[in-house]
Amino acid sequence: MFWVLFLLSAWAVAGLACLRLCLAAVRAAAVEPGAVVRDHTLTLYEAAFLSGGPRRVADLTLVSMARQRRLLLAHTGWATVVDPCGRDDMERSVIGAIGPGGQSRIAPVRAAAAAADAVRGLADRLVGAGLAVPDGGTGGVAAGVRRVRVAAVTVCALGLVALALPLPATEPRLLIALWFALPLALTLGCLAITRMEIHPYARWASPAGQRLVGALVRQADGTADDRTFLTSVAVRGVHAIGEPDLRAAFAHREKYAGDHWERRA
Repeated sequence: MFWVLFLLSAWAVAGLACLRLCLAAVRAAAVEPGAVVRDHTLTLYEAAFLSGGPRRVADLTLVSMARQRRLLLAHTGWATVVDPCGRDDMERSVIGAIGPGGQSRIAPVRAAAAAADAVRGLADRLVGAGLAVPDGGTGGVAAGVRRVRVAAVTVCALGLVALALPLPATEPRLLIALWFALPLALTLGCLAITRMEIHPYARWASPAGQRLVGALVRQADGTADDRTFLTSVAVRGVHAIGEPDLRAAFAHREKYAGDHWERRA
């Protein structure tokens, strides 16, 4: 009967994950945007945060400044300041992250700009308006779905371990497998219902925020102007950039080790 401990563990993991997902879905459904922002058109910074979080805001700022020739983004992964006067808090955060030398690797600039006070203030305003999920994206439906997926894998692993144990002849393995199939069915059923009712689930945006992002995309007229280009970057990220040199600039990944930066392929 030692396998029963694994079964209880499987039920605990599955039940807790599904409960947290249900609570996240209820909280998301209960949050409504304030009356002031019901007809509000998102700024590009707001759309970037709701679509991809703080990193997306930093990426959008870098691309926007590069398009205006106030910042040079080299295909080698370096950023160089051309105009040291930022036009808003986001741009000033990027310039400050580059440093007084006016040149820096793009990766640390993105990280520093994403953690700046300007982005935190933007996040607080969106959460207060009911357009973004709180807790840095860790308490939303998307995070709950990830936990349930992990729980499903954990249930399978526990079931395999239980079946691998030496069992008396009076305890058929098929029956044990059926017992583990119950918590697995719970997790898979929860995922299926969530996908039908809530999908797509965003990590950063509440349902109201997702609707505004969708409205912003529909308002784009499809022309190749800067506004449409930056809207695409805000919603889809740097992968939406069609310029090879600009894409190459964001393709570099660095890891700080000791007193130097090591570039990863």
